[in-house]
Amino acid sequence: MIRILSLLSGLAMLAACGETSLNEAPEDLGAFQVRVTHVYTEKALQWPLSREADHSEWTAPIQNAVDTRLRRYQGAQEYDVAVTLEGFMLAPPGVPVLFSPKSAVVVNVFVYDVAEEQFLAKKHQMEIFESTTGESALLGSGHARTKEEQIQGLAINIADKVEEWMAAQHKAEGWFAPRPAGDAAGSAAQDAAEG
Repeated sequence: MIRILSLLSGLAMLAACGETSLNEAPEDLGAFQVRVTHVYTEKALQWPLSREADHSEWTAPIQNAVDTRLRRYQGAQEYDVAVTLEGFMLAPPGVPVLFSPKSAVVVNVFVYDVAEEQFLAKKHQMEIFESTTGESALLGSGHARTKEEQIQGLAINIADKVEEWMAAQHKAEGWFAPRPAGDAAGSAAQDAAEG
């Protein structure tokens, strides 16, 4: 029994080290600068077993987290980013250790290149789980956190995962790569001439 408790305590400590915060180091996003962020939660589905939560309770936490993470980039090219909350499950109180479900959300992400007038990503879907702390690992999220704390934690994780995904796209696909000076203006002028 002592060995089991020691193991659980050790796992809880390791899990706590992985908790996400809003002020983590910036990623490499090239010439990215956000022009507008949109957060839509009106059509979010509440999944079975979830704690009750109105869609309006999600909007401000997600908006604040996304703005905090993305507005710190001051590149020379503007992009719009939208996040739609599609569904959620806020873990209810369960039986500690034996049954302690984790809160989760599904979001769709849209990234729009303002100068090029085209979407880099349209409806990219992501499944995101809440971080585990030492307390929630042992007691379960539903016992260790209030509904508001669960929503806030998930909002931070949404912003974190969106930022990391955008950085991965920058590296792999060249998103947000600096364009030559006047490139966007020349493209707009050519479009106008052809029109």
